[in-house]
Amino acid sequence: MDKDRIGVLFGGKSQEHEISILSAASLMDAIDTGKHEVVPVAIDKDGAWHLIESDMGGLRTLDDPRMAGLVSGAPKVGIPDVAGMVDFVFPMFHGPFGEDGTMQGLLEILGLPYAGCGVCSSAVSMDKIFTKKLLTDAGIPVLDYAYTSAGIYRADAAAELTRIEEAVGYPCYVKPANMGSSVGVSRASCRAELEAAIGEALRYDRRVLAEKEAGMRELETAVLGNDDPSAGAVGEIVTGGAFYDYETKYKVKAFDLNIPADIPKSVEQRVRELAIRTFKALDGAGFARVDFFAGDTADKVYVNEMNTIPGFTQYSMFPRLWEAAGVAYPELIERIIELGYERHGG
Repeated sequence: MDKDRIGVLFGGKSQEHEISILSAASLMDAIDTGKHEVVPVAIDKDGAWHLIESDMGGLRTLDDPRMAGLVSGAPKVGIPDVAGMVDFVFPMFHGPFGEDGTMQGLLEILGLPYAGCGVCSSAVSMDKIFTKKLLTDAGIPVLDYAYTSAGIYRADAAAELTRIEEAVGYPCYVKPANMGSSVGVSRASCRAELEAAIGEALRYDRRVLAEKEAGMRELETAVLGNDDPSAGAVGEIVTGGAFYDYETKYKVKAFDLNIPADIPKSVEQRVRELAIRTFKALDGAGFARVDFFAGDTADKVYVNEMNTIPGFTQYSMFPRLWEAAGVAYPELIERIIELGYERHGG
């Protein structure tokens, strides 16, 4: 039996370019090469496509010397050429220009089956404002939030600050509408900090979300499936009081992942139930990770967001949550590929 050719696409133009490389390297280390031929393709920060011929085995940290020049030093390749090289695509992008429906739209145009959520689901899940609106419409609990845009804010900043303060209060978190890995996210406990936080978030997007600080535990679960999805184990991120930002996640790694989370059974069941409802409400497909804020009782569980291409590094929750549920990493990848083919086949 001939192997199918799996194109692993990674890198991209977002602020999470380097994290995407680490996720792709982990994925390629674990994929079953007895069944699949892997074709690594990277997109550089200017949008050019490169065929990666150098070894990425064991690439796990941002300070790995192979990171420098890995993409820019590889030969360029045209998109039509890549389409002819592969049978299936595993997008391993994080953030805009890859996780947000743009790459999924291109793959649809090219007629290539791919892993994960489709165009609409990817776009609305990437956009935190649309996510909140759709979840609220579906009766899924979220924390109090407000949003603004660059034009409206700059036209009357004082009025927008007052409106956000009244809707959300302090302390709150301010986020770019479209970004991941906590890039551009700040905590504000007064008006001066809110102004600074909005200014920081507007560096990354023209629309900004402000959300009430939960003061709760941060829980996550992983979802797998198409029309009949299931949820894996529930894990908890423990930062010891530190803000779970990009530095904390990927550089100093000042956090613990408790899998399974030490939570009441009722809370665990509520998280898994809401994860599946969220996945369906946002038209998820293949796989995703759903993030929560939770208290000690089931009625105090709130959905934060759904990540349609969660991290696949050794520090990432998604593969570890499924491992805790009895699905090993290589088996997980195989299932995701099967689900992608299934969705493409209608």
